[in-house]
Amino acid sequence: MSPATLGKDLVGLETLSAAQILLLLDTAERFKEVSERPIKKVPALRGKTIVNLFFEASTRTRISFEFAEKRLSADTVNVASSGSSVSKGETLVDTARNLEAMRIDMVVIRHHASGSAEFLGNRIRSNVINAGDGKHEHPTQGLLDLLTLRDRFGKLEGLKVAICGDVTHSRVARSNIWGLKKLGAEVAVCGPPSLVPREIGQLGVEVMTRIEDAIAWADALNVLRLQLERMTAGFIPSLREYNRVFGVTRERLARAPKDLVIMHPGPMNRGVEIDSDVADGEHSVILPQVTNGVAVRMAALYLLAGGSPDWQHQGGSE
Repeated sequence: MSPATLGKDLVGLETLSAAQILLLLDTAERFKEVSERPIKKVPALRGKTIVNLFFEASTRTRISFEFAEKRLSADTVNVASSGSSVSKGETLVDTARNLEAMRIDMVVIRHHASGSAEFLGNRIRSNVINAGDGKHEHPTQGLLDLLTLRDRFGKLEGLKVAICGDVTHSRVARSNIWGLKKLGAEVAVCGPPSLVPREIGQLGVEVMTRIEDAIAWADALNVLRLQLERMTAGFIPSLREYNRVFGVTRERLARAPKDLVIMHPGPMNRGVEIDSDVADGEHSVILPQVTNGVAVRMAALYLLAGGSPDWQHQGGSE
């Protein structure tokens, strides 16, 4: 696979080279300008049909992909598992092949099973983008986090990023780890032992069990949501106890040796993993993350469709 192309599908950052990740980030940087225009649209994907196939509930990711598709002038169709043939027992592949028979060009899939995006990509001709698969990866979230950090610090190499919270159930954590490590950042994970996989150190990250240690070490904290919907009993004593021991609070940040950049992939459990005055504070980049998410998804859609990295000089603007 050429470093200047992504190949057919985007299923994770683990399989991408540093050059491919930088290609996505640099293309997204150029697409950010489109969202600031009075008419937020370019004809780059005019005539392409993209299906958003979401088997899990989502607000931010689905809407962000929809904005990205519409700003590229693509035709979009949204399919949710409830009310579709999937709820009647149709398989994932049958659903996708039926959609492909209608001559679609690309599928954006979110699914509860790890590996589902790659499984689908190996069985249909259309491009596939992973919008989150089980506990595996969420590559576009990882990319928007990288872009946000690069915007703030000017570089990723040598940066110290601590990923804090529910690492066990987080696909965002894995995409961040792969992407950050490939671009030269140092990564630590922090959380209670019940929420940090024992094998996570094999990915080349430092494991911390005290949030105070992570705050003292890091340049940026990426605070993960407690995924209560994926948990059975026993992971944490209570939400109040979790906040007391691991919550990112203004008091804890005030004791840090330097100002930290605060990130969160959303949606937030305010008062649990992060306090409101931190989430809304001057060091938070949570809203820039959301803005960057549209640009990153525009870049992924455009590059997978065969677009030139230098889109502005290839008839990509109106």
